[in-house]
Amino acid sequence: MLSHVDWPAFLIAMAAVELTPGPNMGWLAALSAQRGRRVGLTAVVGVTIGLFVQILAAATGLSAALSEMPILYEGLRWAGVAFMLYLAVEAWRDTGIASPLQRDSYAGFRRGLIANLLNPKALVFYLVIVGQFASESAGPLWIQIILLGLIHLAVAVTVHVAIVLAGDRLGATLERYRKDVWVRGAFALTLASIAIWIAFSTGRPS
Repeated sequence: MLSHVDWPAFLIAMAAVELTPGPNMGWLAALSAQRGRRVGLTAVVGVTIGLFVQILAAATGLSAALSEMPILYEGLRWAGVAFMLYLAVEAWRDTGIASPLQRDSYAGFRRGLIANLLNPKALVFYLVIVGQFASESAGPLWIQIILLGLIHLAVAVTVHVAIVLAGDRLGATLERYRKDVWVRGAFALTLASIAIWIAFSTGRPS
């Protein structure tokens, strides 16, 4: 079903998004630096569940919308370009400010779950970025979105766990990494390049 996917492009895009400094990265690093890996890993579970719900919402919504309004494909494609450019700007402007931490053991889980359930950028990401790699000719779109979303989720979990383990020992170093202008610039350029790739390589077949 996913034989049409350009896997190097997909995996590079997913890794670039996850490695780009952002709210989850900064918060998980700060949380694990202050509270340790156990609390940090609990937070990763919350983040992951929240993102999985977003995958299901995006998969069903995208499938229904495209089946009824094929013209929406172009709108979603250009929304994907705009969203990646937005992420590039956000990566450049990120100063590494971490969210406040709470005290009880499950605060991290709840914060990670709720923040990602209510984060419209996560839904937009699965809808217009992951969705660019699905093809109507390859089978049901909603199944493709779920499968591709799960692959992204595996990448996300790997990165988040690595951040927690590193933050447990190197929280201060990670904060300096997030603030470094050259690192932010490199991630911003990578995301902008992905936006250009989407613009020129994902046009709807005639």
